[in-house]
Amino acid sequence: MSEYTNNDIAMDWDDTIEKDSEYTLLPEGDYDFEVLKFERGRSNGSAKMSACPMAILSIKVFDKNNPKVGTTIITHNLCLNRKLEWKLCEFFTAIGDRKHGEPLKMNWLAVTGKTGRCKVIVDDYINNQGEKRTNNKIDKFYEPVNSPQGPKKAFVPGKFN
Repeated sequence: MSEYTNNDIAMDWDDTIEKDSEYTLLPEGDYDFEVLKFERGRSNGSAKMSACPMAILSIKVFDKNNPKVGTTIITHNLCLNRKLEWKLCEFFTAIGDRKHGEPLKMNWLAVTGKTGRCKVIVDDYINNQGEKRTNNKIDKFYEPVNSPQGPKKAFVPGKFN
């Protein structure tokens, strides 16, 4: 199923440490993904959107055709707000739970282990200490396309499938 393990374990002051960061910054592009974990959270909202429930997803992103590129785990938040309903539709369509244009009752407990394709971007940001940082974000989830080569093949912009 997935390689994700929960490392949220308290340590003692005199414990031995050895595990360095395993984060890999992927170049921008289209990647396969697997949903490793789902958690319920809450968005505090903003001036543009009201507070609402939020799905916090741990998503393993990888390139099965080029394993040298590496893999990384991206935390992706999906707000359960009608203003962002299109993002929820995009996600559930990408994992094969929904067909484009059809209604779907979201089943969050079934998303772990689901796979699909997504567009990953490189994001530059300033952290709370004022330092410039870079990480990966998921920009878009692609709709699966049926093909003779297999049950589903992801849509790639600019290519005719």
